[in-house]
Amino acid sequence: MRHMMTEPVADPRGTDAGRQTSPATPHTDAHPHADATPGLALILSTLGVVYGDIGTSPLYALRESLRHAHEHDMAETAVIGIVSMLFWTVVLIVTLKYVVLILRADNNGEGGTLSLVAKAQGALHRRTWWLYLIGIVGVSLFFGDAIITPAMSVLSAVEGMELVFLGFGDWVVPVTLVIVIALFWVQRSGTEAVSRLFGPIMLVWFLTMAALGALHLFDDARILQALNPLRAAGFVAENGFGALPVMGSVFLAVTGAEALYADMGHFGRKPVRISWLALVFPALTISYMGQGAMVLSHPETAANPFFLLAPSWFTLPLVVLATAATVIASQAVISGAFSVAQQAVQLGLLPRLEIQHTSDKQLGQVYLPKVNTILMFGVCALVLSFGSSARLASAYGIAVTGDMVITSILAIIVFRYAWKWRWISVLAIMLPVLAIEVVFLYANILKTLDGGYIPLMFAAVVITFMVVWVKGTQRLQQKLSAESVRLDFLAGKLTDSPPVIVPGTAVFLTADPELAPPALLHNLKHNRVLHERNYVVKVEVATTPRVPDDQRLRLEALGPRFFRIWLRFGYMEQPNVPRALANAKAMGHKFDIMATSYFLNRRSLRVGKGRLLPLWAARLYAGMYRSASEPTNFYRLPSNRVVELGQQINI
Repeated sequence: MRHMMTEPVADPRGTDAGRQTSPATPHTDAHPHADATPGLALILSTLGVVYGDIGTSPLYALRESLRHAHEHDMAETAVIGIVSMLFWTVVLIVTLKYVVLILRADNNGEGGTLSLVAKAQGALHRRTWWLYLIGIVGVSLFFGDAIITPAMSVLSAVEGMELVFLGFGDWVVPVTLVIVIALFWVQRSGTEAVSRLFGPIMLVWFLTMAALGALHLFDDARILQALNPLRAAGFVAENGFGALPVMGSVFLAVTGAEALYADMGHFGRKPVRISWLALVFPALTISYMGQGAMVLSHPETAANPFFLLAPSWFTLPLVVLATAATVIASQAVISGAFSVAQQAVQLGLLPRLEIQHTSDKQLGQVYLPKVNTILMFGVCALVLSFGSSARLASAYGIAVTGDMVITSILAIIVFRYAWKWRWISVLAIMLPVLAIEVVFLYANILKTLDGGYIPLMFAAVVITFMVVWVKGTQRLQQKLSAESVRLDFLAGKLTDSPPVIVPGTAVFLTADPELAPPALLHNLKHNRVLHERNYVVKVEVATTPRVPDDQRLRLEALGPRFFRIWLRFGYMEQPNVPRALANAKAMGHKFDIMATSYFLNRRSLRVGKGRLLPLWAARLYAGMYRSASEPTNFYRLPSNRVVELGQQINI
């Protein structure tokens, strides 16, 4: 792993166009929503996407925490201590770390682990293998969370129907599966359409949650002592290691925080902050306080404190509303998974995937059909395997805590080297947060054998896929480079002794513009012709989300008929090669769509014939290579102007 991501990364299937991270280039092309004054509609939309996961945690966080407390009489110290831990965990991790600090560490308006990796890399002014390794692990853990959250959230809400209809337990799993499949089916409509539908529902949810909590807030006024952090510290000190299982459940209250950061690019920083401070955080606080006061006054309600907040006549409407809210909760990690997967593709960590932009107003809103399908099958498998939210709670938390620890480490680098904070300031703020997260991680690791292995296994699979893809692509490119001819040498030879010259323009996509593309050599070998103008084009991905048009294209002339072009795209942009080449008109180079042909090299990998990778890794790489989406669509090439030339390679 020592040299990970330090070499050009060849593109899969059908073209040699490379994707590699370029050194950070400062510019002011910020995300259009990063600092704009948000309207009420945009703020409302954030409720339907960003805060669904955190917003539904009161359904199960206190219930599971009390279950692990082993306090049969729900003593004052246990209830107040646990509610205090819930409150201060939300304050320190969500409000301080994410809303106040991490949202400032966006990469030109985009969030997520890879955005933070790119920002940290730019701050260090060098490519570092361990940063990308951390990023790979963080992304993998996030995907692990993305399959657990929908299963956990929807199951916990549907189970509330058992309070209304006796014998409904046998229907919990089938109803959950129907809801989950419907949720993933609607993703193709796009985040904008989904948020318009979900936003008003979540507004009603938060207001209802706050109202129910307020009704019981003074069932026992002692619960207000939970606002004192010493009550949380006292509970931990009194129970010692016995508090760890409780802390593992307390962490359920903040499991949506990482999705909050990943989803920032969909709406911008300000709407996310305003909706948290004005509505979400107060509603969560009142709900936990109300539940705690009710349990102090009526210990028997600890079995299901959230639903028992409601009067009997309101239980059924609350269950219906909770079910709608938990479906929306799943949206936070699903849309976040789309954004993170797109970044991984653009940075060369995954094969090309079909990426559909679902909004002409918000650039960050994308839909990835393959990712959506994988998540849907993963969620359905978990629902069938575990069958209840109580059993699934053991699998919840490990992926999120691991991802949060990684985010904190990357944030320390950004605060120190990008923001130029003094070490004493960085450590004074982040060490307490990191220490708490490490304790939570340890507490969740204790649940590994009870189901925590699920997200770890999923993350291990994703890590394996990413590492094999990166290393395989590097070694394949090294093999091709060793067997290639230098482009300037070939251009000189063809200038001195030209073959038959045909009218028109030829564009050859390549990973290494210093070498002659295989498609060019095959065209000369088999067709024995050369176009009037030949452009060897390399597609680069910057460490910024978007690249302004005036920095999009760089051109170099090699001779009267040969030119080299570098095209730069942000890692959140969908590359559009013909549109980018139009920028060359200002330099005197015109690409007439009817006179331009795009030459792609379609490779066929033969496993077992070479020694680039171990046999198992070679088979995995070849499978990923074949599954990559077509370059014609990915690079937005006109399909009737594309010429593909085949090549077999032994790996």
